[in-house]
Amino acid sequence: GIVSWSHDMPQIQSSKKPAFRLPDLPEGMTDPEQRAEYLVMHYWDNYNFSDTAYLHFPEVTEQAIADYIAVLPYVGESMQQGSIHEMLYRAEEKKFLFRFFTELLEKYLYDPNSPLCNEEYYRHVLCYIDATTALDEVQKIRFSSQLKSVRKNRKGTKANDFTYMLADGTKKQMHDIEADYLLLYFNNPGCHACEEIQIQLESSAVVSTSIENGRLKVLALYPDEDLTEWKAEQSRMPATWINGCDAGQSIQENELYDLRAIPSLYLLDKDKIVLLKDGKVNQLEEILSDKNIQG
Repeated sequence: GIVSWSHDMPQIQSSKKPAFRLPDLPEGMTDPEQRAEYLVMHYWDNYNFSDTAYLHFPEVTEQAIADYIAVLPYVGESMQQGSIHEMLYRAEEKKFLFRFFTELLEKYLYDPNSPLCNEEYYRHVLCYIDATTALDEVQKIRFSSQLKSVRKNRKGTKANDFTYMLADGTKKQMHDIEADYLLLYFNNPGCHACEEIQIQLESSAVVSTSIENGRLKVLALYPDEDLTEWKAEQSRMPATWINGCDAGQSIQENELYDLRAIPSLYLLDKDKIVLLKDGKVNQLEEILSDKNIQG
């Protein structure tokens, strides 16, 4: 559904539904990369940031933002950042519009259930919000805490280490697990979405092959406190996986991982660098098949 909000919205000035118009690409520009870059940099050229009519037909802007996000993968990171910051700079002219844009971007880029969820894009949004004067400190609280989460265990950084406990009470360090790839699978017993992910992982040929040839290890980790429940569910996990729990609750207490949604999958390389943060099984398979071909 549409983001519902009512912040000091201006009075209706126009009942005519505004249309969103994409920029015209320069004639003769045929190179796909150049076209994508031009589109991303000029996407909002025909959008009138001071026309309050857009607020009365929020679906127009919502669709435009969803389509805009879909174009971002076709350009490099610095252009993604530049374009997102430019869009927010223009939206900042009107504070109510700025809030409208930031709420839509949060809905699409940060909600774990959004098909367009992308923390790297959202980080550019959050860095802009962090520096802006369009919101006061109180309005920024939520975004500041999101920025902290987004910066945690980012792709390309070293994953935070933690102690996990096995069913027999043995305690070990995650960083001590030796394998080309380590999949951290945060899960809860009795969670329906976890069961679905587990079925996908167990039936994946790429995952099974990678475990069999010793390149991949899976650490299934229960992050909550009820160890009775966890122990009762031991037999549900494949014998080829390491099944652990966070006995001392240090992951939650020290906020080592952002577990907004369970299940959550992280793929690490042999040096424990994050290759995939809160990823999906098909993304995991893509990385493992690439590496299997190269290896």
